[in-house]
Amino acid sequence: MRTKPHRTLSPLALVVLSLLRERPMHPYEMHQTFRDHHTDEVIKLRAGSLYHTVERLQGLGLIRAVETARAGRRPERTVYAITEHGRDEFATEIRQLLSMPEKEYPLFGAAMELLDNVEPPEAAHLLEKRAVVLEGEIAAYDQVKAVLMKSGLDRISLIEVEYGQAMRRAELAWCQQLVDEIHDGVLRWRVPGADPARAPEKPAPPSEATAPRRPAPPPAPDHNRREADQQEKA
Repeated sequence: MRTKPHRTLSPLALVVLSLLRERPMHPYEMHQTFRDHHTDEVIKLRAGSLYHTVERLQGLGLIRAVETARAGRRPERTVYAITEHGRDEFATEIRQLLSMPEKEYPLFGAAMELLDNVEPPEAAHLLEKRAVVLEGEIAAYDQVKAVLMKSGLDRISLIEVEYGQAMRRAELAWCQQLVDEIHDGVLRWRVPGADPARAPEKPAPPSEATAPRRPAPPPAPDHNRREADQQEKA
């Protein structure tokens, strides 16, 4: 039986530690670096949650304040650095994330749980709309990735974009298959609490009694009978 790993740090906390492994920073610089690196595309980021995460990491002894400075009329900014304990904890947690799948709760999964509350024809229409959006996102991210690769970024710098594209393509293919199965009547359901209505059923194949019969082929010519007739006429 697989033992579930014990994680104590959020993805945002791990990104903070990753940045501080490069050099000491103050939270405002971390926030700007997130934006510049488009980290907020894969990790939800709010200024308030960032400052809370920094305080928590400091309380755990994973980072420490090394300097407090003021530039002009701006408020004081505290610069933080990672501790040795922080480096060890970061290394442990990132390896757990890479090696052990963890239960996630995507919104689309919740939508699938509630799918049978929508009539099949409408559900197919809504999934077709979702497929169009996914196709647009895939095309847009492919273009962005191509531009960034041409600018000199290597693949490892864009690996999270590649992962996101793989997930979008998988979802798109699954949605398209689901729509086809609804249209074909392979997938049908009854909406709870609604009037009895089911997806249109596929017409049953005609039985032997009702199936139209092909006309019988004309009889083959009887060469012996033709010769006998000619002899009688003679």
